[in-house]
Amino acid sequence: MKKENLKNAVLTALFAALAYVATTVIQIPIPATGGYINLGDCVVLLGAFLLGPVFGAIAGGIGSALADILSGYAHYALGTFVIKAAMAAVAALIFKSLKSKIKIGSPIAAVAGEMIMIFGYFIYESIFLGYGLGAAAAIPGNAIQGIAGAVSSVLLYHALYAIPQIKEISYK
Repeated sequence: MKKENLKNAVLTALFAALAYVATTVIQIPIPATGGYINLGDCVVLLGAFLLGPVFGAIAGGIGSALADILSGYAHYALGTFVIKAAMAAVAALIFKSLKSKIKIGSPIAAVAGEMIMIFGYFIYESIFLGYGLGAAAAIPGNAIQGIAGAVSSVLLYHALYAIPQIKEISYK
């Protein structure tokens, strides 16, 4: 049991760090919204597929929120934590339920997760940040990020899952 706990802690920390790096290393600014497009969603979804709903949510939430805090977007950190954690948890649960039944479980799970991200940020910006309907201006940028995250995570997952050591550590 202790070995399993250590494995989960190490992988969760690793994926949190990877989410932070993927979010901060490549940032494509969106002048209209003051935000940016990044590849953090790829890692959040990959963590969901490999770590499951609990540890994937923790990793995705912490890594993404940390990226906001250290990139000058601290006012988004709480929303990001909740949104990315929900995104990972839902994607992992859908993925697990579809994994053994159909081969398109990862794309369906990724799209569902990205829908949570898109609408989650709309709700957070419109209500909690007080942007109102002006928050809709961020939807196209978030949709582009969502498409990139969904496609890249699915492709990367299938490439990595072919490696026996990755398959061995994956959430069952």
